Amino acid sequence: QVQLVESGGGLVQPGGSLRLSCVASGLVFSINEAAWYRQAPGKERELVVSIDSRGGTNYKESAMGRFTISRDNAKNTVYLQMNSLKPEDTAVYYCYAVVTVATLSKPQAAVWGQGTQVTVSS
Repeated sequence: QVQLVESGGGLVQPGGSLRLSCVASGLVFSINEAAWYRQAPGKERELVVSIDSRGGTNYKESAMGRFTISRDNAKNTVYLQMNSLKPEDTAVYYCYAVVTVATLSKPQAAVWGQGTQVTVSS
């Protein structure tokens, strides 16, 4: 019923920037809360940043000052602007969202995207 599709990953040199997008499609009434996670090879998935329904944010310490999460409610899209990228930012980045499903009862659903690879290397 609901899908999250990430895009914007790729290969970038240290110090470069990338902007990830996460579009919620299907029977989506609204995105309530959302987050970006990442998983590096051999490591557990970790929270990078989250945003709640009122726009409140919570950043992983290493992302503060470099990454910015934002949302466009009209487009059911969440973004992650990543600046000053470092090799240790290399990972698969996953979008997570709790959405209100556009059916009569309007239930909430937690959804994960398929992930997008970010590689920071010279």
